[in-house]
Amino acid sequence: MKVVLRILGLLVGVAAAALLVVFVYGRFSDGPVGFFSGGPLASGELVEGAIGDWSFATDVPTIEFQLVEPPRSRTVWIVVEDGVAYIPCGVPNFRLWKQWPHEALADGRAVLRIDGRLYPVTLSKIDDMERAGSLLRRVGEKYALPQTEGGPDSVWFFRLDSRPAA
Repeated sequence: MKVVLRILGLLVGVAAAALLVVFVYGRFSDGPVGFFSGGPLASGELVEGAIGDWSFATDVPTIEFQLVEPPRSRTVWIVVEDGVAYIPCGVPNFRLWKQWPHEALADGRAVLRIDGRLYPVTLSKIDDMERAGSLLRRVGEKYALPQTEGGPDSVWFFRLDSRPAA
């Protein structure tokens, strides 16, 4: 029994150490590492002109984005409707795990990386429930999720608007 407990303890310790290494590595990397937040987006060609139509991102499954403050990057989904791009955020009020939507409300300046290109944007939360419902259906279609009705706090959507590079 002692041998089994020691082996289990060793396995748990190794797993915890590996997660810690990935977490620390992610904070200093150029972008997120898997589902772990990463450091600021540094590499990529900067796109300085305003993007009037985001349709080129319609079939892009995920993008990397970082808020300007705090400068942590993450991987997120993107949906495009009528040429306008949106980032969905599920369970936004689970602050232990999801701090970025609240940080985006305070300062929506962000940078996206799509296919190696950097896009300075401003994130603006969508409060129009009809638009949010339409976007929720679009997310369900794009990511093959069951269609559910979400309340105003189950999924938030942030509209992406181009901004000048700082």
